[in-house]
Amino acid sequence: MLRWHSVRRKQHQQLQAELSSGAASMLSAPESRRVSRSMSVKAPTASEYMPLSVADKPLTLTVSTSHSIDPNEPIAALGGLTPTKEGRVAALRRRSSMVRDKWATKMEFLLAVVGYAVDLGNIWRFPSVCYKHGGGAFLIPYFIMLMIGGLPMFYMELVLGQFHRSGCVSIWRKVCPLFRGIGYGICCICTFIAIFYNAIIAQAVYFAIVSLSKIWDSEVPWASCGNPWNTPRCSDDLNVTISRNGTPLTTPSEEYYLYKVLEVQKSTGFDDLGGVKTSMAVCLLAVFIMVYFALWKGPQSSGKIVWVTATAPYIILSILLIRGLLLPGAKNGLYYYVTPDFEKLKDPAVWSAAATQIFFSLGPGFGVLLALSSYNDFNNNCYRDAVTTSIINCATSFFSGCVVFSTLGYMSLLTNKPINEVVGEHDASLIFIVYPQALATMDYSCFWSFIFFVMLITLGIDSTFAGIEAFITGFCDESRFLSKNRKWFVLVICIIYYFLSFPAISYGGQFVIPFLDEYGVSLSVLFIVTCEMIAVCWFYGVDQFSKDIRAMLGFYPGIYWRVCWTCSPVFISVIFIMTVYNSSFKPIQMASYTFPWWSVILGWFLRLLSVLAIPVFAIIYLLSGTGTLYERFRWAITPQQRRNSATSLAADPTQIIDSSLLDPIHTLTPV
Repeated sequence: MLRWHSVRRKQHQQLQAELSSGAASMLSAPESRRVSRSMSVKAPTASEYMPLSVADKPLTLTVSTSHSIDPNEPIAALGGLTPTKEGRVAALRRRSSMVRDKWATKMEFLLAVVGYAVDLGNIWRFPSVCYKHGGGAFLIPYFIMLMIGGLPMFYMELVLGQFHRSGCVSIWRKVCPLFRGIGYGICCICTFIAIFYNAIIAQAVYFAIVSLSKIWDSEVPWASCGNPWNTPRCSDDLNVTISRNGTPLTTPSEEYYLYKVLEVQKSTGFDDLGGVKTSMAVCLLAVFIMVYFALWKGPQSSGKIVWVTATAPYIILSILLIRGLLLPGAKNGLYYYVTPDFEKLKDPAVWSAAATQIFFSLGPGFGVLLALSSYNDFNNNCYRDAVTTSIINCATSFFSGCVVFSTLGYMSLLTNKPINEVVGEHDASLIFIVYPQALATMDYSCFWSFIFFVMLITLGIDSTFAGIEAFITGFCDESRFLSKNRKWFVLVICIIYYFLSFPAISYGGQFVIPFLDEYGVSLSVLFIVTCEMIAVCWFYGVDQFSKDIRAMLGFYPGIYWRVCWTCSPVFISVIFIMTVYNSSFKPIQMASYTFPWWSVILGWFLRLLSVLAIPVFAIIYLLSGTGTLYERFRWAITPQQRRNSATSLAADPTQIIDSSLLDPIHTLTPV
């Protein structure tokens, strides 16, 4: 713990006498001059740290991990007394647990990062992208993009959060103040994601409750037609897709999802969402209750939740894989999944898809990695964490693909369709229509359905509370009032997000979710990450960033990391430009429905809310400076050092001890 120790009057007079009689002897034997402050003494004000004359500087800076002082520990003196080499290293490697919470164990942090990175996208997005772009051959560009782009960016965000111990908003003061708008743009994106992502989890909660309520029955409600919500187009025969008069037929699971769960018949489109379904509102409330109790105490509460939410999916995925491999047709599904088509590697779209997939899979740029790593110990080995969690994430994507395609092979055999026609037109159809229909044909279908949807809930819940944690941490770091009243702040945010999510759980929610996903996240987060990489790699500098790593871990990053970081802005800029090129100003089209023209205007307005935060705050920051435009620009790209108050020093000792002092550390001479 880094702490400034004030002395009482009697002790102060004693130290003054000793300093005047022999300061040199005090420096040679610092262990005899340690004075510890009682916990009952209040923290001094900033005025106590005004510059003093050399004769009036009795205060000392001591570094300890508790309120008791180690007499063998070197000291760093205040003002005129230069800190020793050991004191500098100790000051950089120790943080105050009184000011900022920390993870109880290293495993809690790893599980939190894995739980964030492994989400619903690993179940539906990676398998479909893989088989659409060459099957097993897609793994080649996928791992190349992982090594040159995904992993370096992932490692960078862990380092930034751990070194500066700040969330997505306040960290840019210490990196490049000109780009402070990045933090507010991230908060906008976190809000959009929370609105629609929790609605998807609420649908999984609905399915899980229904499956549990029917656990003693022979079949799930979507196993057959003839129910009140079914239409004449429903067919129990999965092999028949078109009626005799040419009308397309639907499966029982499709009609259950559309007409029972979502009740889309009560909405005519994006401009007529209808009301809010009560049962879905209750399920959404259950989701936010879980989110609140995961976040209300910060890492103290979320660190306990991830032991369940991050490990349960792997247990259930293993069970479902074993069950899927025993189904007829599973071999065909796996063969279709991994069979390489090397001709597709010549298509630039495949490489673009690989880069986009690895980026959204690992999740840099959403502020989550900054928030989670900011609760680490200063000298935690985040290098090992980055490599480990990246490998786990990519392996989980491939593993979940085996689970999905073994079941799709079984459905292909049942429906007598090619595998590429088994999956519906949108991503949600895989987990809410196709897979549930396969489960309905199995023995003990209610049990298999229940554990499948529990897996979806656990996959989604730790990702969503990690995203909201990025928002919470960002603003708590900006305000001591919010930090002290974190429980109430989290409650207010959860209530606001709950009501903002109502459009996504309305009868027309199927139109709101893809709309927010398209306009609120994809292009905006790519632009923000591009600016983030430019700010860190080019303005803050790879050299200074490497010194920060040396200060924490004791070694410099290798040439591979430095080259990748230098080129990262170019890498992510190419992805951003490709995405902009492929974007359209036409309304979104879904099956037989086209969104109204004004949805494009609304969508770009939401998109610009997060994008324009960066240039707007940059302009405001430049206008607040003094001097010529060049001087203002130089000032705006220079990391700020906060005033050395008791709070700022305890929260961030790197403000007074720069990591550049440690380069190279063996050249420092003791004093």
